Amino acid sequence: MSYLRTGRRKYYDIFSHVYDKFIQMHSRRDEKDTRDVLVEMADLGETPDPYILDICCGTGSVILAFANHYPASLTVGYDFSRGMLLKTREKPGAQKVILIEGDAISLPFTDESFDLITCSHALYELKGQTRQNALREMKRVIRSAGVVLIMEHEVPQRPLIKFLFNLRMAAMGSADAREFVSSGLAPFTKIFPHVSLAHSPSGKSKLIMCRKHLIKM
Repeated sequence: MSYLRTGRRKYYDIFSHVYDKFIQMHSRRDEKDTRDVLVEMADLGETPDPYILDICCGTGSVILAFANHYPASLTVGYDFSRGMLLKTREKPGAQKVILIEGDAISLPFTDESFDLITCSHALYELKGQTRQNALREMKRVIRSAGVVLIMEHEVPQRPLIKFLFNLRMAAMGSADAREFVSSGLAPFTKIFPHVSLAHSPSGKSKLIMCRKHLIKM
C-alpha cells in the first residue's frame, strides 16, 4: 500500500469514532435514502441465497441493510480501515456479516464470487489508475449474471451548494476527485461493457449499474 493510502487509512481509523454522527449531521434524512435505493435497485429476488460484497463499507450501514433484507445471504463488508470495521462490529445485526480488512485494488476473492457488489460514495477518493484498478477487481469477482452498484455524489446545481461541493473536492488535494464526479459514466464504460444510470430520490446521488456482459434485449 502506498504512503498516501496508508495515511488515508490512519485518517479513517481516527474518523471512525465520529463518522456516524458526522453522516447524520451532513446527510440527515438522505442517509436512509442511500441504503434504501441500493437495496431496491439490487433486485435479487430471483437469487435465493445471494453472495453480496460491499466495498469501502465504512461503518457498515449499507451491508447491514442488505443482511437484514436478505437474511439467507452471505454478506461481506470490506474496508481498508480497521477502525471502520470495528465500529461496524458494534452495531446490531453485525454477527450476520463477514468483515474483511483490505484494499479495494486487490480483492482476496476468486473470480466470479459474488452476485452483487456495492460501493457507496467512495470511489471519488481514489486517484486515477488506482480507481480503474479497483473497478477491474469488481468486474473480476462479480458473477456473469451479477451487477455492480456504485453510488456517487451528483454535482449540485444550486450555486451556493455547488460552491461548497467544489470546495470540498479541492480540499482533498487533487483535481482528480472533482473530475471523476463530473465525468458521468466514462470511467465505468472503460471497464464494463454494460453501464446504466439512475438517481436517488433526493437527487444528491447517482447510481451507476455495471455488468460484465451486455444484456440482450
